[in-house]
Amino acid sequence: MILHGNSRGGGSELAIHLMRTDENEHVQVHTVSGFMSEDVRGAFQEVEALAKGTRCQKPLFSLSLSPPKDANASAKDFEQAIAKAEDALGLSGQPRVIVFHEKGEHRDRHCHVVWSRIDSEHMKAIPLPFNRLKMRDVSRELFIEHGWDVPRGLINSQERNPLNYTLEQYQQAKRTGRHADEIKADLQAAWAVSDSRAAFEHALQDKGFKLARGDRRGFVVVDHQGEVMSVPRWLGVKTKAVRERLGSEKDLPDVQAAQSQYSREMADKMAGFANELKLRNSERLAERSAQKQALVERQRSERAEALKRIQERSAYEAHERQARFPNSLLKRAWSWLNGENARIKRENESQALQAKARDEAEKEALIQRQREQRQFFQQREVQKREKLHHQYKAVSKERAEFEIRAEPAPDERKEAFKRRRRDATGQKRGPEPER
Repeated sequence: MILHGNSRGGGSELAIHLMRTDENEHVQVHTVSGFMSEDVRGAFQEVEALAKGTRCQKPLFSLSLSPPKDANASAKDFEQAIAKAEDALGLSGQPRVIVFHEKGEHRDRHCHVVWSRIDSEHMKAIPLPFNRLKMRDVSRELFIEHGWDVPRGLINSQERNPLNYTLEQYQQAKRTGRHADEIKADLQAAWAVSDSRAAFEHALQDKGFKLARGDRRGFVVVDHQGEVMSVPRWLGVKTKAVRERLGSEKDLPDVQAAQSQYSREMADKMAGFANELKLRNSERLAERSAQKQALVERQRSERAEALKRIQERSAYEAHERQARFPNSLLKRAWSWLNGENARIKRENESQALQAKARDEAEKEALIQRQREQRQFFQQREVQKREKLHHQYKAVSKERAEFEIRAEPAPDERKEAFKRRRRDATGQKRGPEPER
């Protein structure tokens, strides 16, 4: 089933939506539990009234459950799915409303569940972190459990074939890793959508596994790290049932051959990543050169404008100081005699020194600010360079490890030796030299 939910308010509007008969051919209120009211609207009004004692603006959690078309899911199937979702969300025991809708065409029968998020005992809202991821996991589990074809949208990008990864996806998948429950879900999903060996191998390939022949365990799968997992054990089915669907395992490659082949493919993938990182570094250098030139030109322009502004202000202030002296000859003589000229001169010299210090401080501040800009630019470029360098080292190391593991297995070396020997003995011998 596809599960989609969100926290919300507006209980009255939600009640109207759930009970609309103009959009649905049939509406059935399946359960109203945990409320004093027995109808949907009254139940939601109770939740909103209770929420006023808290700061919660969205006291309801509404979830829709849609099975695949023609799945013919029963009410019990819906109830079991609701129980799984309720447990995953942490809403067990909370008051809830369950309403079934039936309509033609694409959504024949689906279900809506609305829980109260308000913990009445502690008067606070129940948090629902990562509810979308939790519902995706529950949804995928339900598809596998019922044997329905798992939609591509429920397949996490971290669980795909690593040979199809981008560099970022590969690094992310490596950091997060795979948990046992995810591996089991992947194998069971591949089994659920397959009815033959070819289909099973194709589904396994999408999940990042290769089918092989185990030494003692019959059918096994190998992942890109060389881990070996028994198919019957992880699927929880008998080996006989696996053989009935997949046939004999005798014509499958053994574990060493499968590991070697996968390692060769991963080594080639790592080589591609290394080339991609080299290209990125070349692009980084070109971008760095262009950005550095733009920064230098911008700083030069900013510095020239600042110097021009300082010079113009200095000239204006010098003119203002000069204008303080008397402009007539008689006044200048009197000013010189009574000492006024000396006073103006001292004030002008003092102000000129202050203006010069101010101008020098502004120039120095501009220089320091531009220096900090260049330092920031350089630090950012160093971080980019080091990041690419570390990525390249890691990819190169993994490539070397995969290449070592890709060395031919003993059986492959033995078969290659036999082929070379057959080729050598099959060649026609030339005439013997005369004695």
